[in-house]
Amino acid sequence: MSYVLAVIGGSGFYAGPGLKELEKLNTETPYGLPSSEIIRGQLGDTTLLFLARHGARHQIAPHSINYRANVCALKMAGATHILSLSAVGSMRNSMRPGDVVVVSDFIDLTRKRINTFFDTEVVAHVSMARPICPDLAGAVSKAAEFAGASVHSNGTYVCIEGPQFSTLAESLLYRTWNVDVIGMTAMPEAKLAREAELPYAIAAFVTDYDCWNDTEAEVSVDLVVATLKMNADLAPRIVSELASHLPNPETSPAYGALKHAVITDPNHQTPKNTQQLAWLLGTSRSRT
Repeated sequence: MSYVLAVIGGSGFYAGPGLKELEKLNTETPYGLPSSEIIRGQLGDTTLLFLARHGARHQIAPHSINYRANVCALKMAGATHILSLSAVGSMRNSMRPGDVVVVSDFIDLTRKRINTFFDTEVVAHVSMARPICPDLAGAVSKAAEFAGASVHSNGTYVCIEGPQFSTLAESLLYRTWNVDVIGMTAMPEAKLAREAELPYAIAAFVTDYDCWNDTEAEVSVDLVVATLKMNADLAPRIVSELASHLPNPETSPAYGALKHAVITDPNHQTPKNTQQLAWLLGTSRSRT
């Protein structure tokens, strides 16, 4: 089976890693334009799609990202898997700047973002019990280890609204929740990937200790960028290794996630919604 790996690049990741046969896709979606052009190319036998989450010039703040358009555009372009590359703060001494955390779960504290494709007239409830595809996460962990990273194979990611960093009181509170890393972009990206039935995993690159660790510098843009530059070649190596070891998407909890999730009777759905969701459900609406 031919796989298509979609890579969503976050802070510090603005270009596709080592792609051949480059092509730029301008993909219009029912939700508007994605954050950037999609770059399509080849890594060995795997087709790779690259999208810059914050735009090519990092001009889109976390709370303003059109997450629906991003995930929809990648699905429409043929993606079979999504890998998120993200910069995060560490909430544990053992997860140091420069380490890679392969996220396994989330706490979602965002509040202004549209987090579903089913927000008008058609209702669907997908399971988020296992929000990360375990097979894809395992492959990411192995790829990161092969690339020479210091890897933590499980971690809970608390996603805040941003764009400001946490207060000290907030940072200390999150620590009591036993979270591992903190960021601003995993949600609703992971939820939308699940609704799109795409296996999803995150390689989170630790850049700082947020502001809870009084022995380390408080998080700042300069600190984040400096740490990412130190490991500039790590992400491309991880992606290249992962591209040749992608798991079968049919074993993922994302596979068939919508099969029993749509609760609205097709006979009560409007032509407008049928057209808007055709990219995801087809035109027959038989998956109820």
